[in-house]
Amino acid sequence: MDDLFDLYECGECAENRTNNPTIPLIGAKAPKFSASTTNGPIDFPGDFQGKWIVFFSHPSDFTPVCTSEFIAFQRELDEFEKLNVQLIGLSVGALSSHLAWIEAIATMKNGAAITFPLIDDLSGKIAEIYGMIHPDMSSTHAVRAVFIIDPQETIRAILYYPAVLGRNIDEIKRMIVGLQTGDTFGVATGANWMPGNDVLQPAPTTVKQMRAHKQTPWFMTYKKLNKDVIFSKIRKQKSEKK
Repeated sequence: MDDLFDLYECGECAENRTNNPTIPLIGAKAPKFSASTTNGPIDFPGDFQGKWIVFFSHPSDFTPVCTSEFIAFQRELDEFEKLNVQLIGLSVGALSSHLAWIEAIATMKNGAAITFPLIDDLSGKIAEIYGMIHPDMSSTHAVRAVFIIDPQETIRAILYYPAVLGRNIDEIKRMIVGLQTGDTFGVATGANWMPGNDVLQPAPTTVKQMRAHKQTPWFMTYKKLNKDVIFSKIRKQKSEKK
């Protein structure tokens, strides 16, 4: 734990972080850390081996947009679990605040009992290594970030939202299904793709393949892929990982 955060002992480095925040890139391995959460201590991402992870940050507890998002995530938890996804939240705040907020959400009208973990990051160290602190917006609060991480601990997608705009939970689910579909069937998904829509096959890579191509244009080959086939394969892969 101490080795991981040696960077934060350096005052000059801290200034550089504030002026030039780093952001892990798509294709990189997810930075590792240990932390306390509302569900107990975790080692991230190792404790969630074999799962996809939606790791997301919010600016502050006890705020309206953040509360609406947590309720929305919780209401879709069963759907995420069917996709073999673990939800994990974070804000630059204390565990005591997180616990009080979760209790408030559980007792409010149209609220929800939050069961996924929320990370204690009062120091902001985890938020900084994930590029969740954008100094031009706030030096003490995280933006609305989403990191989609695959079972190989690789960052596959990153989303950022401003404080006034809540996340579209259906879009996050669509992205996960799209990534899983691409990995499983060796295809790509086009604009506005939804499960059950045609998918795109890899473009030809040789002249021979191009001339043998029967669709026009040759660089766009659509293929039908049944929605039930996609979800059946995803469920099978999930059960194999248990």
